[in-house]
Amino acid sequence: MTDRLTHNLRSDALDNRERILDAARALFATEGLHVPMREIARRAGVGPATLYRRFPTKEALATEAFKDQMRACEVIVEEGLADPDPWRGFCLVIERICELHARDRGFTAAFMSTFPHALDFAASRASTLNAAAELARRAKAAGRLRRDFVLDDLILVIMAHTGIHAATPAGRVAASRRFAALAIEAFRASPDASPLPPAGRLSPVPPIPFTT
Repeated sequence: MTDRLTHNLRSDALDNRERILDAARALFATEGLHVPMREIARRAGVGPATLYRRFPTKEALATEAFKDQMRACEVIVEEGLADPDPWRGFCLVIERICELHARDRGFTAAFMSTFPHALDFAASRASTLNAAAELARRAKAAGRLRRDFVLDDLILVIMAHTGIHAATPAGRVAASRRFAALAIEAFRASPDASPLPPAGRLSPVPPIPFTT
């Protein structure tokens, strides 16, 4: 009887955890990171105490909820690096990163703020950007990427991409694809291209003021 009770309690705890993560992913994707923790608990069908017992802070919840997206970013850049044509790989990264962010507003905010206390998340972001920098170096060496491109230009693209709004998720993805195509054309090496203004130093995005 005791073993069965213990098993049931563990099963209930796992079910609660998955419901919380599912609710968080859905709400972060549509509402962004500002959605209150109490709303996540309500959507998950659990009490706030249960939510905070599993995830003491919204940062901890978002870091766990976005693990799959961070891995997807890593895979996208890895695929770009694996392409024998570095320019084609670079274009693939721009297109697919933009689409990934178009589908999840909360992930964009999380990616840009990096959650300074979430070491795994910040390290994964740094690794992804370093790999993107290597891909850009190869595309430059092949003469396809403009010579004055800097990695902060990719950050600028992601930051500007957050301004895309559409009536439907499908509309947002369509606009994202057009935005990515425009960015790629801006990055393409051309003998007629005008030099870019000097790159400014971008400040880290301030941490999201998490609400409860």
